[in-house]
Amino acid sequence: MNVLIIGCGMVGAELAHTLDKHGHDVSIVDKDESSFDLLSEDFSGFTTLGVPIDQEILRRAGISTCDALCAVTDNDNMNVMAAQVASKVFGVPKVFARIRDVSKCRICESMGISTVCPTSLVVEAACTTLEDNIIDTDVLNIDNHRVTFNTINVPDSFIGLSPEKIEYEEGETFFAVIRNGGMKFNEKKGQLIFKAGDKLIFAKKS
Repeated sequence: MNVLIIGCGMVGAELAHTLDKHGHDVSIVDKDESSFDLLSEDFSGFTTLGVPIDQEILRRAGISTCDALCAVTDNDNMNVMAAQVASKVFGVPKVFARIRDVSKCRICESMGISTVCPTSLVVEAACTTLEDNIIDTDVLNIDNHRVTFNTINVPDSFIGLSPEKIEYEEGETFFAVIRNGGMKFNEKKGQLIFKAGDKLIFAKKS
């Protein structure tokens, strides 16, 4: 898959690295040349310097032939505009935007743009930690599917295991663990081990 990423911050650089490792053809755009220093040394994709909503910059980055675009800058308005240009002007089949403003998230979803809202994720994680209960919430709308995030206290049988060693329900995947007030992701297989007191977050498409 040809994927164009808008924004080479911490999220964009990690996303580029992960997609590159998974065998996708990745191109990433940012207006700040120093941002590309965040990319891993073994990143084999392409970088384009320029304003991400400039159509000529997007063409240079390969938007005309890309299968998906992920707008993940730290600016909601930039992400919304880039997603709209990708969807409406260039007809990119899959468009994803990182939106912190919950109201803007709903507007994007009404236009058929898949979104993730870090604000909602942090709120749900905090509530789960404070209230010590299970919270189910629909956060993502991807390809007309809702993704539900389920948070549970780590079962005793999971302690000492990695996410690869546990059984999942059909369609369910591991998302993150809440530990010591923060979130940890399974960035490398086998390195994340469940501990007593952890809260596990699972994602399931419905």
